[in-house]
Amino acid sequence: VRPFFTVQAVVSTQSTGSEVTVENFFRVLTDRLPEGTPRSKRLMSDENSNILVYLTGHGGDGFLKFQDTEEMNAMELADVFQQMHEKKRYNELLFMIDTCQAGSMVLPIKSPNIIGVGSSTVGQDSLSHHGDHEIGVYVIDRWTYYTLDYLEKVRPNSQAKLKELFRVYSTADIRSTPQYSNLNLFTSRPVDKILITDFFGSVRQTVLYGEGSVEDAPLREGSVEEALRRLSVDGSDDKLILVPENLDFVSQLPF
Repeated sequence: VRPFFTVQAVVSTQSTGSEVTVENFFRVLTDRLPEGTPRSKRLMSDENSNILVYLTGHGGDGFLKFQDTEEMNAMELADVFQQMHEKKRYNELLFMIDTCQAGSMVLPIKSPNIIGVGSSTVGQDSLSHHGDHEIGVYVIDRWTYYTLDYLEKVRPNSQAKLKELFRVYSTADIRSTPQYSNLNLFTSRPVDKILITDFFGSVRQTVLYGEGSVEDAPLREGSVEEALRRLSVDGSDDKLILVPENLDFVSQLPF
């Protein structure tokens, strides 16, 4: 894997350089992190979170390389996803992987409400799209290229379905055959109803708080009520106005 991975849920968790190891990746997903680990290095998710896991790099039958020094095993990853399910770390999870024989990383997944899609089936290579002649290397793979090409046209309020993204993966363009996980295990809702923005680039109702007060804002009872009382409200359209002083992120949002 290139020295970077991103796992997205309510917030984004990023690691770079030497931090990108198989152990650290698994610890982020399962929240088995040392005490005092900052929030920016944690995946602050729960049973209400939709999570995107996107991996790209060199791999083969049942493994993906990390930093050219270690490998992530397909069965280990499937076990980590099962731990996430048991610990209620996600509501739905979209796992996308671009590597040679990517299907071998997808097929072992047996946990519920996970959609896994790989760039190629077992025995197939995943090919590069184009290179940079100045540095003499390929800079993006075909599957990732066509994924990004489609997603860059999707607006944050789009009603486009995830199945429409999957239709982009024609064998003529990506020159391999995508492999999907067992979609019968996805039972939270019909797969053809899933929006792309459920996992990519949506506009979320994020609550910040600081100095200020609120009188008439509709509040849900719960742990964030005190924080919500510190918000200002624009009465004309009942939208929350964020106060720019002493802002903090409210960790448990009421939706």
